[in-house]
Amino acid sequence: MGMMNGLFSLLFGRGRNVVAETAQVFRVNSEAADQRDMEYRSQALQQFAAEFAVARQGRFDRFIDALNRVPRPALAFGTLGLFVAAMVDPIWFAARMQGIALVPEPLWWLMGAIVSFYFGARHQLKSQEFRHSIADTMSRAGGVTRNIAALETLNAGPKGDAMQADPAATPASNDNPALADWKASAKGGQNG
Repeated sequence: MGMMNGLFSLLFGRGRNVVAETAQVFRVNSEAADQRDMEYRSQALQQFAAEFAVARQGRFDRFIDALNRVPRPALAFGTLGLFVAAMVDPIWFAARMQGIALVPEPLWWLMGAIVSFYFGARHQLKSQEFRHSIADTMSRAGGVTRNIAALETLNAGPKGDAMQADPAATPASNDNPALADWKASAKGGQNG
């Protein structure tokens, strides 16, 4: 018996757990790994939120934002306008298209690059705004789950069980004079 106590105190005694310490050499401590992962994600979300904390509300920023909204509708309506122009005045449209046929190919490549960079930048901006909204939502997830747990605790309490189990605890419609008057007037309206 003394030998077993000595063995157990060697393995688990003096506040140490030799088995657990040895196992951590070969396998990652999952609880510590989860803690590190949670801290990493929390810090990443805080850094991401700090990047977008500055609100741009100056006149210049509003002007540039408005200017950034012009090219896409202009391209869409311009293309539709070309179709309308081709139907309304085909000779005028053909003359303009002959002028476009004289544009050199490198200029077409340059225009294509500018348009693709513009739309690529817009796509990247919208993608970053989407990621910011996801990060904001994820940062609120912990509070929401705590609130849900608190509500479920309140619902499962003795008052919640009593209200669900005892139908007399809920107010009847006869206890509400306004509802009784409304029902009476509705019945009177159907009869008359």
